[in-house]
Amino acid sequence: MAISPPHPTYSPRPGNGAHPHWWQRRWVRYGALITLLALSGLVILALVRRQTGTEGFVVGLALAVLPVPWLIAAFRWLDRVEPGPWRNLVFAFSWGACAAALIAIVANSFATEWIATATADPTGAHTLGATVVAPIVEESAKATAVLLVFLFRRRDFTGIVDGVVIAGVTATGFAFTENILYLGTAFGADQVSDDRGIPAVTAATFFVRVVMSPFAHPLFTVLSGIGFGLAAALPADRRRVRRALLPVGGLLLAMSMHALWNGSSVFGEFGFFAVYAAFMVPAFGLLTWLAVWTRQRELRTVREELPAYVYAGWLGPAEPFALGSMRARRTARDHARRHFGGKPAGRAVAQYEAYATSLAFLRHRARRGRGGADFLVRERALLEALWERREVARPALEHAALVVAPRRPATPWPAYGAPAPYGYGQGHGYGSGYGQGPGYGSGPGPAWGSGPGYAGHGPGPMPAQGPLPGPAQGPLPGPVPGPGLVPPQGPMPPQGPMPGQGYGYPAGYGYPAAPDPAFNPYRS
Repeated sequence: MAISPPHPTYSPRPGNGAHPHWWQRRWVRYGALITLLALSGLVILALVRRQTGTEGFVVGLALAVLPVPWLIAAFRWLDRVEPGPWRNLVFAFSWGACAAALIAIVANSFATEWIATATADPTGAHTLGATVVAPIVEESAKATAVLLVFLFRRRDFTGIVDGVVIAGVTATGFAFTENILYLGTAFGADQVSDDRGIPAVTAATFFVRVVMSPFAHPLFTVLSGIGFGLAAALPADRRRVRRALLPVGGLLLAMSMHALWNGSSVFGEFGFFAVYAAFMVPAFGLLTWLAVWTRQRELRTVREELPAYVYAGWLGPAEPFALGSMRARRTARDHARRHFGGKPAGRAVAQYEAYATSLAFLRHRARRGRGGADFLVRERALLEALWERREVARPALEHAALVVAPRRPATPWPAYGAPAPYGYGQGHGYGSGYGQGPGYGSGPGPAWGSGPGYAGHGPGPMPAQGPLPGPAQGPLPGPVPGPGLVPPQGPMPPQGPMPGQGYGYPAGYGYPAAPDPAFNPYRS
């Protein structure tokens, strides 16, 4: 079960006291967008029905809907590491099926008729419209949805996977409407010719558009999505020219691939099959590999970023490994449903997983200088959300880690309750997070280091060591949250002051400084 993480509520602009203008209010924007999409849907419905007829429209609708669930499921699977809000996907599909399709039908028809009138060559105008006009118009219309999410839902758009998902769902909606038009028109042609056999136009159109190439439009538009995703991954205050050129380059690639696909009939009788085998299938395989590789990289980021919160006592030692494995996540949700209260418990664990993933990505962006001015507020909101669900999620994730981890002679994870402070050790542990360096924590206790850790091996018992030498540190400035917010933990190791304010690192929020002195989450 993958859910969209409910974003913690907070005020990004505290104390400004300014009232937004009426056109800046959320309900006005949502109302205008819904009205636009609804009107576009009604107009496109009337146009398609007029061209195909009622019976053709029904047949086209029934056939065109078949690949939609599979494509949506594929993009949702890709987005399961950090699921985006459903409203973004609903907007993307609606834009592709209604607004983008309407723009394409009107603009393509107008441009083709104008070219035919100007050149007095209807056949050449049709070819030029299919190979030049249609790719430019359609890819621009679909990429507009990606641009809108990129601009107005920036927090949900952080990398390549988000761009691929939004672009793919938009193109799925567009292909859905286009398939209704083509299949309905083909059915009308069969009705006129009274051709009911295998060579029927409807059967041939269904085979080409639904069976052989249901991924065609998503494949084209995903190139635009990758461009926006790469732009989102760059720091906002640097490389502005590159940030602007990447989406444009992706859009141009999408147009080129679309033009090549539409122009395949120009290459002779077997031109379609040649383009399909030589370009479409390899491109589909390459983009699929890129998407899966990016998904695995996201899981690796989760495993590498969350151990810092284990050190602070917010997470249990087994959680970075479990949260970095989709199999372990599923096991934890199933275990919670069976042993901790049914579906509500499973839902709580799923929310915990979503919040922890968002926290890992937030910290990853902060380390790369993209944390934003509200980094501390967002981090605190996510940590509070995790702390509220820890009673169910921690034992479920601990169980999942033991089930999924490779079987080796090892002691169980440290018992939960009051988190035991961590000692200092040398060696390999937690993959790249805890390896070859001082371990995390202070005071005596089980040290994670100098032995096999979470990187697929399971922990081994290690001797505890005392605190590091250094002068004792006095109380750190900053507001202290109320009781029950900060997890219980041992004395903090000696450290120097950290930049920041409020409840930042480490003042007042119980979050010790990162062990790497060079790490500064406030870098901009």
